[in-house]
Amino acid sequence: MSNNDLKERHILVTGSSSGIGKAVSEKLLAVGAMVYGIARDHDKFQPNSENYHPVNMDISDLKELSERILKLIMKEPKIDGLLSNAGYGDFGSLENFSPKQIISHINDNLVSHMIITRCILPHLKTKNGGNIIFIGSESALEGGAKGSLYAAAKFGLRGFAQSIRQEGSSKNIRVTLINPGMVRTNFFDSLKFKPGENQENAISPEDLADIVINVLSFNPRTVIDEINLTPLKKVIEFD
Repeated sequence: MSNNDLKERHILVTGSSSGIGKAVSEKLLAVGAMVYGIARDHDKFQPNSENYHPVNMDISDLKELSERILKLIMKEPKIDGLLSNAGYGDFGSLENFSPKQIISHINDNLVSHMIITRCILPHLKTKNGGNIIFIGSESALEGGAKGSLYAAAKFGLRGFAQSIRQEGSSKNIRVTLINPGMVRTNFFDSLKFKPGENQENAISPEDLADIVINVLSFNPRTVIDEINLTPLKKVIEFD
C-alpha cells in the first residue's frame, strides 16, 4: 500500500489537538486521509481541511465513553482505523499517590484505551479489516524508579495489544504498538523533568507521525507488531 491509498482511509485519532496526536493528524491530512479527531479542546488545533472532523469528547469520562464512541462509529461507519494515543504522565514515589490518583491514572492511560478498542473492534471485524495503533512507551519495556503508575499502565497496554492482535488477525485487523522514548511535546509541561534541549535528546512528534504513516501504508499481508524507538542521546533536565 502506498501513501496515495491512504486517501481512502478514515482514521479515528484520540488526543488529536496536541503533541503526538496532532502531529499524526497533520500527516494523515497531508496524505489525504479522513481524520476524526477526539479532544477536549479543539482551539489548539483547527486545520484548514474539510477532511478533519473535530469530535469533542473527554476520554476520562468512562461512564459516557463507550456510548459516545459507539454513536460516533454509527454516524461515521467508514472509520477503518484507530490511533489510540491520549494519556498523561504522573511520576513519583508510590506512597505519594492517593488511591484516587492511582485509579485515575490507570483509567486514563489504560482503561480508556481498552474501552475505545472494545467499541471499534467489532466494527472492524464486520469490515473485515483495519488498523489499530497504540502509542505505548519505553516504560512498557522496563519499569523505573518513580514511574510505577506509568509503567503499570504501559505494561498493561502492551499485553492488551498483543492479545487484541491475535484476536483480530482472523479478520484482517492489524494491531501495532509503538513504544517511544521521550518525545518533545507538552507531555512534560506538568512534570518536574524534561528531555535535554539538544535535538538528539528527544524524538520529534513528526518522526513518530511518519512511523504511523508507514505502518498504515505497509503491505496489508504483514503486521508490524511492535516498534521501539529512543532518542540518540538520553539527557534529562530536572526543574
